[in-house]
Amino acid sequence: MVTDPVERRALTAEVFLVFALTLGLSGVRSLLSLLDSLLQPEPLSDQTVALNVPRAAANLIDLAYQLVSAGQLGVWGGLGLYLLWRSGIGPRMIGLGRDRIGGDLAGGAGLAALIGLPGLAFYLVTRAIGINLTVVPAALNDVWWRAPVLIIAAIANAWAEEVLVVGYFITRLRQLGWRENTSLLAAAVLRGLYHLYQGFGGFIGNLIMGLVYGRFWQRTNRLWSLVIGHALIDLVAFVGYTLLRDHVSWLP
Repeated sequence: MVTDPVERRALTAEVFLVFALTLGLSGVRSLLSLLDSLLQPEPLSDQTVALNVPRAAANLIDLAYQLVSAGQLGVWGGLGLYLLWRSGIGPRMIGLGRDRIGGDLAGGAGLAALIGLPGLAFYLVTRAIGINLTVVPAALNDVWWRAPVLIIAAIANAWAEEVLVVGYFITRLRQLGWRENTSLLAAAVLRGLYHLYQGFGGFIGNLIMGLVYGRFWQRTNRLWSLVIGHALIDLVAFVGYTLLRDHVSWLP
């Protein structure tokens, strides 16, 4: 734990600036998006929010936009790693070593199954009772690069979120003297906040995911498992939706 007042202020300012530039700012935008949705005459379940949408009319420019967006997420995660490294906490110390690849893959698959299947059921329930928007995981045009870009997006999302919200954030809160349970709850609430654009169900579901993933990391210190598990969930959602939307009646 950091006890020097000057260093504590510097760490607090660092955490604020990191999240003001990254996922914290996304949380503010997400809250504003939800407020706008609540002010619409239609109920939340009749409104749609799409992920992975086209960003340009020209296919190659759209591809460039998608790759730049994924690259930005990669840099966000890299920023968290760099700041930890500068303070003497290397990637291996937060569970990004290469010494337990098999265990990390197994752990990631287990976390994906634990969160992914109940998460889908939870989404359908919250949408049915009207507290969540209809989420379209992928709305890209039918172009040759759609599947690779969705895979890259899934990995980039997982990398940025797990490195920043778990590896970086909880580590910094530990250094500031926060208790493990308090740090865990703070990280989970942050994860829920930047998913508020999906509705209250998106907040609650991601809050629960944050509690499960954060506790797993606190007990095992294996961040790769979280990144892998998260990437698998997003991969199934993005690519699976694209493949099944014309064949499954309950998909929007």
